[in-house]
Amino acid sequence: MKRSQQGDGDEGVAEQEAGDEGLRLRRDMGLWSAVSLTAGSMIGSGIFMAPQGVLVYMGSPGASLVVWAVCGLLATLGALCYAELGTLVPESGGEYTYILRTFGSLPAFLVIYMFVLVGRPATIAAISLSFAEYVLVPFYPGCSSLPQAMLKVVAATCILLLMLVNCWSSRMTATLMNVCTTTQVLSLLVIVGGGAVVLGQGRGRTEALLSAFHNTSQQAGHISMAFYQCLWSFDGWNSLNQVTEELKNSNQNLVWALMITIPLVTGLYMLANVSYLLVLSPSEILSTDAMAVSWGNQVLGAWAWLVPLAVALSSFGSANGSFFSGSRVSYVAAREGHLVPIIIPATMVLASVYLVLAPIMAHPQPEFLYVFLFLLSGFPVYFLFVYFRYQPKCLQVVTLHLQLLMEAAPTMKNAD
Repeated sequence: MKRSQQGDGDEGVAEQEAGDEGLRLRRDMGLWSAVSLTAGSMIGSGIFMAPQGVLVYMGSPGASLVVWAVCGLLATLGALCYAELGTLVPESGGEYTYILRTFGSLPAFLVIYMFVLVGRPATIAAISLSFAEYVLVPFYPGCSSLPQAMLKVVAATCILLLMLVNCWSSRMTATLMNVCTTTQVLSLLVIVGGGAVVLGQGRGRTEALLSAFHNTSQQAGHISMAFYQCLWSFDGWNSLNQVTEELKNSNQNLVWALMITIPLVTGLYMLANVSYLLVLSPSEILSTDAMAVSWGNQVLGAWAWLVPLAVALSSFGSANGSFFSGSRVSYVAAREGHLVPIIIPATMVLASVYLVLAPIMAHPQPEFLYVFLFLLSGFPVYFLFVYFRYQPKCLQVVTLHLQLLMEAAPTMKNAD
């Protein structure tokens, strides 16, 4: 193997086959890095904020805990489906690649069209705003709302910083990812440990757990919205499939990493929710603007500032994971076995259909129509620029100069 001639910042990113003009990403991601990417992408600000939303829609602590457990099960089932797909189609790109190989070019283009222009930018923007909110909270004590200008400046700074790190060096990105994941897990362990200490001292509010299912909502729309609130905290479980070509021994490490990470994160989420309920009453959880901060004020005292710091670092790590895995989907899109038991994909399909249709039928909003119309706008773009390959000379010139500026080159698959 001969390594490609690259700048210091891109060291270790790509390699070139002898006698081959194509570039490939190196397989330098082991099991620990795979676990770190998946956990780091999943554990963001959601677990510090979503329990309040789940409790609002479910109405009772017991039903809320059931929702968290079921969401963990759904994430595990989805991971099993993706693990099988990852072994059958050992290419990076995640769902984009699987749809491309299964249904063809047009559906795959619509996926990447929405992913690049709406899906991933919106995800990173939401996570960055959560990061900015918890960074600024200690500087504005007692304020009911933060200055919007400062909030957006800090969020934009977060996005620009992560963009620079991901563009400069994959090794630096991986190091940052490992550090953030360690911090995220430690933060949850502090919350779990704090709840255990409160319970051991006899100060735990166990009355809510004793009448755990009182006032449980049975409305389908409310239940689906509770699942949406909760599944936001599990978002990122599919990140590893987007970087399959960089995994060492991908057929084995892909399965092991998913089966280690998702049960671990689910267990930490469940214990963190129990800790919240032991420290804060349901009414306090519903009335507070920052649930995790209220928990920290009651448990950590003078060290309560560690909570917003932990949430900020968790959001930063989750945004970094979104940058890292999302860039690989765009990379694959630009480049262009045995089956699981039918009950697993069937369960995922039914759950997905319910979660999509139930909120729309319960609370129709014009925003749903706008999203659908934006998706339809991908059809003319596809047929004009992809199917008929219309390439104006001005776009070719812009592409050429961007390739020179970014030191980009055509790549090849690194599939097993």
